[in-house]
Amino acid sequence: MPAVPDTVTHVLVGYSPVMLAKLDEQLPAGSVLVLEEPAVIEARGITALADRHPCVAALFPAPSQNEADPRRVVETVPRPAGVRAVVPVVEYGVVVAAALADAWGLPGAGPEAARVLRDKGLLRAALAGSGIAQPDWAVAEHAEHVAGFRAAHGGRCVLKPANRQASLGVRLLGPEDDVTEAWARTTAADEPTLRAPYEDTARYLVEQRLSGPEVSVEAVVHEGEVGFTNITAKLVQDNGHPVETGHTVPAGLPQSLADALREAVARLVDTVGFRSGVLHSEWILADGTPHLVECAGRLPGGGITVLIDLAYDTDILRNLLHVLTGTGPVGPLTARRAVAVRFLIARPGLVRSVTGADEARAAPGVTELHLSAAPGTTVRSVTSSWERAGLVITTGADAVEAGRRAEHALSLIDVRTEGDAR
Repeated sequence: MPAVPDTVTHVLVGYSPVMLAKLDEQLPAGSVLVLEEPAVIEARGITALADRHPCVAALFPAPSQNEADPRRVVETVPRPAGVRAVVPVVEYGVVVAAALADAWGLPGAGPEAARVLRDKGLLRAALAGSGIAQPDWAVAEHAEHVAGFRAAHGGRCVLKPANRQASLGVRLLGPEDDVTEAWARTTAADEPTLRAPYEDTARYLVEQRLSGPEVSVEAVVHEGEVGFTNITAKLVQDNGHPVETGHTVPAGLPQSLADALREAVARLVDTVGFRSGVLHSEWILADGTPHLVECAGRLPGGGITVLIDLAYDTDILRNLLHVLTGTGPVGPLTARRAVAVRFLIARPGLVRSVTGADEARAAPGVTELHLSAAPGTTVRSVTSSWERAGLVITTGADAVEAGRRAEHALSLIDVRTEGDAR
């Protein structure tokens, strides 16, 4: 391991080009050390990361996703003399980030809380008896377990990996769905460019299938106390793959329901012993009661950080660094406007043409438009967040206007495909 540059003040566990672009504007040159798995560095072609981002002093290959033995990174990476924060950047780096922060005497999630948040089964078990509503659930070891659970729950259930992200491998099953096929696809779901090939210790859960509006809660936590909290309304595909098709910030919920969500998050923090950082928890409002779907100990994805920044005139990344450097809590903020994102879902196949992007960018309220679909690329069926073909972000006076503007802008984009790429 090479020597750590003296200029390093922030250690990032995992690589995010979006986060680094923001830190280029917020931190001095050479102040960031990035730790990433060698396999991920190679797969993503980021060897020359310091040349791309002025804030980066160095990129160190390290076992940043070794959840079975996070002490390996503690023993491998020297503590930078001027380090002020360890930041969990990606889902698969949450445990190691917590271990490093703990070893170096810095604020963080706490090693045990991080371990629980990285395994949906451990989280379910930890919250049993806490007063937080959850669906009925069980660990599934083979397709027959799933079939038996489904039969005992009205012919409907949810099958999911316990330690993946972005809806990867999640299946909503009904009475007619092939459980053997679903099990095969769920257990094969992976992210080889994002996840290091450690010995597979994956677990799978089968859960009661709930119905109701879906939301997420983003909370900035300082020394176990919940400060700034946002509630995001979600739209989800109406098929067997519950991938999110849109978010709106802030969610237009009745005050009593918003209060119940905030109370549940505070109880979650207390139960798992989460110390400092950002929590991104997902909930289904079944029969008017928040039921926990899952919770991550990191910043949210899906453009939610952009929505929060625009809605509250804040910077959620700066808020995260505020608590991770021990500077103090981040209190409640008032939303100044509503902001929405809608994701482009295109017909699977080879893309022949994409039109309407300029018109969409000029539509009322549009602040950002990103398209991954382009002529010559292939669009696949959307079974996880990674297969979405683009997004548009809009502002509005309220949630209804922001959402309507996003849907209008999205309707102006026409992606023509041919063939089938499922």
